[in-house]
Amino acid sequence: MIIASVLLNCAAQLLIRKGMLQVGEIDMAGMFSQIGVIITNLWLWGAMICYALSILLWMAVLSRVEVSFAYPFLSIGYVVAAVVGYCLFNEHLSLTRIAGIIVICIGVILISRS
Repeated sequence: MIIASVLLNCAAQLLIRKGMLQVGEIDMAGMFSQIGVIITNLWLWGAMICYALSILLWMAVLSRVEVSFAYPFLSIGYVVAAVVGYCLFNEHLSLTRIAGIIVICIGVILISRS
């Protein structure tokens, strides 16, 4: 359940990115002027659905395990988002980011064994 919740949360982030690539660059003031475009974007609706499902799963997770055990698993989402961002959105993955991803993976492995 932890992994499913994390992956749904990550999927929501990726869907927001895809949706906002269609909407275009905006700031907080521009968000209100673009509200019609934003609320009709199916990618953004998909993101909200993923977030809702992620929260429901996360509640089930935290009803069963300690938050100090479960919460670090959210960092798996950083790894998945970086890799998918690179593959689907042609985002840059520098050596520093790759090193950070490796450190995150090591940390999750250590925590999962505790």
